[in-house]
Amino acid sequence: MIEPQNSPTYDESQVTQISQTEVKDVHAEMVRMHQADADTITADKVELQQSAAGSVKATRVSARQSALATVDAGEVLAEQTAMGYVHAEKASVSGYTGAVVAGSADVHQSMAVVVVGTDVHVSESRTVLLIGRNIQGNVTTLMDTRSALIAGLVGGLFASITLLLGRMLFGRK
Repeated sequence: MIEPQNSPTYDESQVTQISQTEVKDVHAEMVRMHQADADTITADKVELQQSAAGSVKATRVSARQSALATVDAGEVLAEQTAMGYVHAEKASVSGYTGAVVAGSADVHQSMAVVVVGTDVHVSESRTVLLIGRNIQGNVTTLMDTRSALIAGLVGGLFASITLLLGRMLFGRK
Protein backbone atom coordinates (compact mmCIF):
# COMPACT_ATOMS: atom_id res chain seq x y z
CA MET A 1 0.00 0.00 0.00
CA ILE A 2 1.36 3.39 -0.94
CA GLU A 3 1.33 5.86 1.93
CA PRO A 4 0.32 9.43 1.11
CA GLN A 5 3.16 11.95 1.00
CA ASN A 6 1.43 14.33 3.39
CA SER A 7 -1.77 13.84 5.29
CA PRO A 8 -2.96 17.37 6.07
CA THR A 9 -5.23 18.48 8.84
CA TYR A 10 -8.03 20.77 7.74
CA ASP A 11 -9.10 23.29 10.34
CA GLU A 12 -11.39 25.92 8.90
CA SER A 13 -14.40 27.75 10.20
CA GLN A 14 -16.53 27.76 7.05
CA VAL A 15 -16.92 25.15 4.30
CA THR A 16 -14.32 22.50 3.55
CA GLN A 17 -14.54 20.60 0.26
CA ILE A 18 -12.29 17.59 -0.11
CA SER A 19 -12.06 15.55 -3.29
CA GLN A 20 -9.88 12.57 -4.19
CA THR A 21 -7.45 12.92 -1.32
CA GLU A 22 -6.65 11.49 2.10
CA VAL A 23 -6.67 13.68 5.22
CA LYS A 24 -6.19 13.06 8.91
CA ASP A 25 -8.49 15.48 10.76
CA VAL A 26 -11.18 17.83 9.48
CA HIS A 27 -12.76 20.57 11.63
CA ALA A 28 -15.26 22.92 9.95
CA GLU A 29 -18.83 24.14 9.99
CA MET A 30 -19.59 22.17 6.81
CA VAL A 31 -17.59 19.35 5.23
CA ARG A 32 -18.20 18.00 1.73
CA MET A 33 -16.20 14.97 0.65
CA HIS A 34 -16.19 13.21 -2.72
CA GLN A 35 -14.01 10.13 -3.22
CA ALA A 36 -11.91 11.07 -0.22
CA ASP A 37 -10.76 9.59 3.08
CA ALA A 38 -10.56 11.16 6.55
CA ASP A 39 -9.61 9.77 9.95
CA THR A 40 -11.82 12.12 11.99
CA ILE A 41 -14.41 14.70 11.01
CA THR A 42 -15.88 17.22 13.43
CA ALA A 43 -18.42 19.57 11.89
CA ASP A 44 -21.93 20.94 12.04
CA LYS A 45 -22.92 19.37 8.70
CA VAL A 46 -21.14 16.56 6.83
CA GLU A 47 -21.86 15.36 3.29
CA LEU A 48 -20.02 12.28 2.01
CA GLN A 49 -20.21 10.69 -1.41
CA GLN A 50 -18.11 7.63 -2.22
CA SER A 51 -15.88 8.48 0.72
CA ALA A 52 -14.64 6.93 3.95
CA ALA A 53 -14.27 8.25 7.49
CA GLY A 54 -13.08 6.72 10.74
CA SER A 55 -14.95 8.89 13.22
CA VAL A 56 -17.64 11.48 12.45
CA LYS A 57 -19.11 13.88 15.03
CA ALA A 58 -21.69 16.26 13.60
CA THR A 59 -25.15 17.71 13.95
CA ARG A 60 -26.22 16.38 10.55
CA VAL A 61 -24.57 13.64 8.46
CA SER A 62 -25.52 12.72 4.91
CA ALA A 63 -23.66 9.83 3.25
CA ARG A 64 -24.11 8.04 -0.06
CA GLN A 65 -22.09 5.00 -1.12
CA SER A 66 -19.60 5.58 1.67
CA ALA A 67 -17.95 3.74 4.56
CA LEU A 68 -18.02 5.08 8.12
CA ALA A 69 -16.61 3.42 11.24
CA THR A 70 -18.38 5.45 13.97
CA VAL A 71 -20.96 8.21 13.68
CA ASP A 72 -22.22 10.39 16.52
CA ALA A 73 -24.78 12.87 15.22
CA GLY A 74 -28.14 14.46 15.76
CA GLU A 75 -29.44 13.32 12.38
CA VAL A 76 -28.03 10.70 10.00
CA LEU A 77 -29.14 9.95 6.45
CA ALA A 78 -27.12 7.14 4.86
CA GLU A 79 -27.87 5.51 1.51
CA GLN A 80 -26.05 2.41 0.28
CA THR A 81 -23.47 2.92 3.01
CA ALA A 82 -21.47 0.59 5.25
CA MET A 83 -21.27 1.74 8.88
CA GLY A 84 -19.90 0.20 12.05
CA TYR A 85 -21.70 2.11 14.81
CA VAL A 86 -24.29 4.87 14.54
CA HIS A 87 -25.53 6.91 17.51
CA ALA A 88 -28.11 9.55 16.60
CA GLU A 89 -31.36 11.11 17.65
CA LYS A 90 -32.79 10.38 14.19
CA ALA A 91 -31.20 7.87 11.80
CA SER A 92 -32.24 6.70 8.35
CA VAL A 93 -29.93 3.99 7.00
CA SER A 94 -29.70 1.64 4.04
CA GLY A 95 -26.78 -0.68 3.39
CA TYR A 96 -24.73 -2.62 5.92
CA THR A 97 -24.65 -1.52 9.54
CA GLY A 98 -23.11 -3.05 12.65
CA ALA A 99 -25.21 -1.21 15.25
CA VAL A 100 -27.76 1.60 15.13
CA VAL A 101 -28.75 3.29 18.40
CA ALA A 102 -31.26 6.07 17.80
CA GLY A 103 -34.35 7.71 19.21
CA SER A 104 -36.03 7.29 15.82
CA ALA A 105 -34.52 4.72 13.46
CA ASP A 106 -35.59 4.13 9.87
CA VAL A 107 -33.90 1.04 8.44
CA HIS A 108 -34.65 0.18 4.82
CA GLN A 109 -33.05 -2.28 2.43
CA SER A 110 -30.39 -3.03 5.02
CA MET A 111 -28.51 -5.71 6.84
CA ALA A 112 -27.97 -4.63 10.45
CA VAL A 113 -26.59 -6.62 13.34
CA VAL A 114 -28.21 -4.56 16.13
CA VAL A 115 -30.95 -1.92 15.90
CA VAL A 116 -32.04 -0.16 19.10
CA GLY A 117 -34.50 2.72 19.17
CA THR A 118 -37.64 4.16 20.66
CA ASP A 119 -39.43 4.34 17.30
CA VAL A 120 -38.15 1.87 14.73
CA HIS A 121 -39.45 1.71 11.15
CA VAL A 122 -38.14 -1.22 9.12
CA SER A 123 -38.69 -2.17 5.48
CA GLU A 124 -37.05 -4.95 3.47
CA SER A 125 -34.30 -5.44 6.05
CA ARG A 126 -32.64 -8.17 8.07
CA THR A 127 -31.41 -7.84 11.63
CA VAL A 128 -29.88 -10.13 14.20
CA LEU A 129 -31.17 -8.19 17.22
CA LEU A 130 -33.98 -5.63 17.12
CA ILE A 131 -35.01 -3.72 20.24
CA GLY A 132 -37.60 -0.96 20.22
CA ARG A 133 -40.63 0.45 21.95
CA ASN A 134 -42.63 1.05 18.74
CA ILE A 135 -41.64 -1.19 15.83
CA GLN A 136 -43.33 -0.89 12.45
CA GLY A 137 -42.68 -2.59 9.16
CA ASN A 138 -41.56 -5.88 7.71
CA VAL A 139 -38.34 -7.18 9.23
CA THR A 140 -36.62 -10.54 9.10
CA THR A 141 -34.76 -11.34 12.29
CA LEU A 142 -32.05 -13.92 11.87
CA MET A 143 -32.33 -15.05 15.49
CA ASP A 144 -35.73 -15.72 17.03
CA THR A 145 -36.38 -16.61 20.69
CA ARG A 146 -35.74 -20.32 20.16
CA SER A 147 -32.48 -19.70 18.26
CA ALA A 148 -31.26 -17.27 20.94
CA LEU A 149 -31.95 -19.83 23.67
CA ILE A 150 -30.12 -22.58 21.78
CA ALA A 151 -27.16 -20.29 21.00
CA GLY A 152 -26.92 -19.28 24.67
CA LEU A 153 -27.01 -22.87 25.87
CA VAL A 154 -24.43 -24.05 23.32
CA GLY A 155 -22.16 -21.06 24.06
CA GLY A 156 -22.40 -21.73 27.81
CA LEU A 157 -21.68 -25.42 27.29
CA PHE A 158 -18.54 -24.73 25.23
CA ALA A 159 -17.34 -22.08 27.70
CA SER A 160 -17.77 -24.53 30.60
CA ILE A 161 -15.96 -27.33 28.78
CA THR A 162 -13.10 -24.98 27.85
CA LEU A 163 -12.80 -23.79 31.45
CA LEU A 164 -12.78 -27.34 32.82
CA LEU A 165 -10.19 -28.52 30.28
CA GLY A 166 -8.02 -25.48 31.04
CA ARG A 167 -8.11 -26.24 34.75
CA MET A 168 -7.31 -29.92 34.16
CA LEU A 169 -4.41 -29.22 31.82
CA PHE A 170 -2.94 -26.08 33.36
CA GLY A 171 -4.29 -26.11 36.90
CA ARG A 172 -2.11 -25.80 39.98
CA LYS A 173 -1.37 -28.85 42.09
